[in-house]
Amino acid sequence: MPGKILIVDDAAFMRMMLKKILASTGKEVVEAVDGSDGVSKYKEHKPDLVLLDIVMPNIDGIECLKQILALDKNARVVMCSSIGQQAIVNDAIKIGARDFIVKPFEAAKVLEAAQKNLQ
Repeated sequence: MPGKILIVDDAAFMRMMLKKILASTGKEVVEAVDGSDGVSKYKEHKPDLVLLDIVMPNIDGIECLKQILALDKNARVVMCSSIGQQAIVNDAIKIGARDFIVKPFEAAKVLEAAQKNLQ
């Protein structure tokens, strides 16, 4: 299953955890450190899937989602949120996110969301 997954999260530890979990998919993993970096990496790499944190500096996850979908209305974006951000997650789904996973990450849930949204 060749292709790319873009992880957009300002926390290096979260990016590292997701990258380790996603290594088993065989896809190349690209990392972005905030929303504005996420938009530019999306343009550059055209990933098959984006895992997008909500709370980040510069451009937050919701604005990043809007900008990515403006570039590619078929972008596959899965939001990553902490418990208690349900209202924001609902907004993200309405805007066009395909799914969400809750932090702290469970490897099985991350892989399930990735496989479901890569088809």
